[in-house]
Amino acid sequence: MTEKILVADGVSAWGVEILQQEYEVVERPQLTAEELAATIGDYVAIVVRSATRLTADVLAKATRLRVIGRAGVGVDNIDIPAATKRGIVVLNAPNGNTNAATEHALALMLALARRIPEADASLRAGRWERAHLVGLELKGRTLGVLGLGRIGTGVALRAQAFGMDVIAYDPFLTAERAAQLGVRKGTLAEVLAAADFLTLHLPLTDDTRGLINRQTIAAMKDGVRIINAARGACIVVDDLVEALRSGKVAGAALDVFPTEPLAADSPLTTLPQVVLTPHLGASTVEAQEGVAVDVARGILQALRGEVVPAALNVAPIAPELMPILTPYFPLARALGNLAVGLAQEPIRMLTVEYTGELVAPDTRAVTTTAVQGLLNPILQEQVNQVNAAALAAERGIEVREVKSARLGAYHQALAVEITTAEQTHRLVGVLTDGEPYVVEIDAYDIRFAPRGQLLLVPHDDCPGMIGKIGTALGEAGVNIRSMQVGQTAKAGKNIMAIGVDRTVTPALRRTLEAIAGVDAVSVISGEGRI
Repeated sequence: MTEKILVADGVSAWGVEILQQEYEVVERPQLTAEELAATIGDYVAIVVRSATRLTADVLAKATRLRVIGRAGVGVDNIDIPAATKRGIVVLNAPNGNTNAATEHALALMLALARRIPEADASLRAGRWERAHLVGLELKGRTLGVLGLGRIGTGVALRAQAFGMDVIAYDPFLTAERAAQLGVRKGTLAEVLAAADFLTLHLPLTDDTRGLINRQTIAAMKDGVRIINAARGACIVVDDLVEALRSGKVAGAALDVFPTEPLAADSPLTTLPQVVLTPHLGASTVEAQEGVAVDVARGILQALRGEVVPAALNVAPIAPELMPILTPYFPLARALGNLAVGLAQEPIRMLTVEYTGELVAPDTRAVTTTAVQGLLNPILQEQVNQVNAAALAAERGIEVREVKSARLGAYHQALAVEITTAEQTHRLVGVLTDGEPYVVEIDAYDIRFAPRGQLLLVPHDDCPGMIGKIGTALGEAGVNIRSMQVGQTAKAGKNIMAIGVDRTVTPALRRTLEAIAGVDAVSVISGEGRI
């Protein structure tokens, strides 16, 4: 039977031609879920964009499928765990639309500054309103950039060409990297207070969801202008509308929305000082060709068994090492996630230390998994086994491996240590019956399974602390799934690791820290993205 590749969504002909050099290609856009499930078993690879959903049920029918290629960045429409379980490589095209998204953010800012949509609508309506439509020049204005990944960096560099002063907030931006880019590094509060224009380039996480809200808007300059071409849910739309109507925010330019498509009756559509585009960040001829070519080449690499730079769920490992290394992947990922949650400033170094059966093998895949756990919560890009090292280097993070005879009391364990300019945090984990457990955090001896959202609560060793903390959580409607208390050699100090069933808000964290005897509380996650 001839091996075939299905193109389920429309992609550039350039990508199709590359695939046709080695395989029969069938183009069937707009398949229904039933039609896809009925035919997917005939193909060794499939190309999708955002319209086709590859659910676990559909993938269960994909008996011959070896590769899924997403012609774009986002993979929300692909059940990656289900694909991984079936041994299907999932890859995307992370770089093909970077320039397009960067330029679109700049276009939105220029349109907002010079009131181009208003002017266009006015002229089409037969009016000539030059005096009414006075805009602003970008030169000499301050641009605040939230998130300095690839797209945020591109916007920052291009804004400087317009003569703008750029101040950026990124929790993991080092002073050295900021200097290299020619931007000022600021705290979130400093960027909000300084920006004449504020542009968002953030991943959507618990920390960034609703980041632009009534409180943060109040901390901004009067007359600030906001641009969002990243994630719609980073802005609380009702709060933005209120600020636009009051004049606190002079204008907004939005390409993304919490719910898409944008409702026809959204109040945003009634405000003339708002520029709206229907998620066009990647919609250029060049970007569409770029992602099609990138994903086609990646599919052919995967089908040949080669290393795939854009793979999201695979890493090359010698077959004989698989039984030894793979049980440590969840532990390494969890330790990386926990470590980044403890960091209060940019990380300069990540050290992964091995003992026991991991001393002799090539452990680079495990180390890379720890890097994935560290970076995935803080980057908009999907971090995988291939790009993790490069992304860490871009962030100025040195990655080291250490092999030791033992880790404290443990003959067979894995440790992750992060170093910042002022701090060092160290976590040790072990496998028990194949399941990961954290057994040490800094100076504290503790034991817990790193699952879901966790609170780490250092506190004085005195009666009633568990009750006070539990009461505060209960009054906030947060259910405790698990709780372990660990001790340190330092007299009078303990730590609680509390598993909770929902997101802990900054306000609740402040409430916990206000309890007498409680030190700084960390809200962290032990589960990374695959």
